[in-house]
Amino acid sequence: MTVTTEIRSSRSALTRNKLPNWAPWAVAAGALVVSAAVLSLAGFNVWGWAVLAAVLFVAANWAVSFAVEGARKATDRFATSLMFGAFIVAMVPLVSVIWTVLTNGIAGFSLDFLTSDMQGVRGRVDNATAAGESPLMGGIAHALTGTFLITLWASIISIPIGLLTAIYLVEYGQGGRLARAITFFVDVMTGIPSIVAGLFAAGLFALIAGPGFKAGIVGAVALSVLMIPVVVRSSEEMLKIVPNELREASYALGVRKWRTIVKVVIPTAISGIASGVTIAIARVIGETAPLIVTAGFVTRMNTNVFSDWMASLPAFIYYQILNPTSPTNPEPSTLRAWAAALVLIILVMLLNLGARLIARIFAPKIGR
Repeated sequence: MTVTTEIRSSRSALTRNKLPNWAPWAVAAGALVVSAAVLSLAGFNVWGWAVLAAVLFVAANWAVSFAVEGARKATDRFATSLMFGAFIVAMVPLVSVIWTVLTNGIAGFSLDFLTSDMQGVRGRVDNATAAGESPLMGGIAHALTGTFLITLWASIISIPIGLLTAIYLVEYGQGGRLARAITFFVDVMTGIPSIVAGLFAAGLFALIAGPGFKAGIVGAVALSVLMIPVVVRSSEEMLKIVPNELREASYALGVRKWRTIVKVVIPTAISGIASGVTIAIARVIGETAPLIVTAGFVTRMNTNVFSDWMASLPAFIYYQILNPTSPTNPEPSTLRAWAAALVLIILVMLLNLGARLIARIFAPKIGR
């Protein structure tokens, strides 16, 4: 009996001056009701209701906690509420963009849209579509292929350069003048506008192939200028976190430095390097300005990145909005642009999910 009494007293001491778990939910419900009642008098608005309810919840949650639990716990709950609020505020634009693109683009999304190009699609075709006489014609097969090829060649250019640069900075540079200069220029390249990268690539190929030369490879070079600093930074950070003990153990066995890097350092950091490269690809796949300047836009399929203009998804969206196929009935072109934007968002999401999957697959296995 004495033991039971002691257990109960200890439990009461632990739970004394502590709000129950359902208290924040009750405060939130009260904040929603009060804010709805206040706004019903001045004109109800969903966004105003959400903002007022959030403010009332933070204030009421702090006041209730202060009265029951004291100032320290009330401050903790206040900071927690602000952090959750910041997370919700950050999610609102993302959810809004995804929802807007999904609701506007799903109507034009179909298998024909993915497998056909704009060859032969003229104003009269869109006029018939707007009048309800025919389904939506034309698609993004040429732009999807161009985006894939341009991004592929940009990756072929960027990944070796970025990875080798990161290896030099971590393994050989050791804070020297050249390493500091490279780090400075990488930081500068990280912040340059994308149109500058496009103008650089266009100017470079104007010297090589003549003025006005546009092709997929020019766009790939422009995107590689944007990709390289991302690959360098992500790879550098991953190589830095490889324990020095692994390097020293390899050196102690008489393994040369280059072989230690290839066989020990890179395999250990490959998870982060691969995910960083994938994120870099997702970073440039939606760039519009450099591709308009360097690769141009066509309505037909082109699979040769070294010759002729090449379409891309961002340029397709841009031209469908700026220059509708039928100026008198721009609705079909707008629908194509929304559907292409939906495809582009899906690609970016898949790349980010792929980065997480790659990080998990290549992560070092932890044994006993």
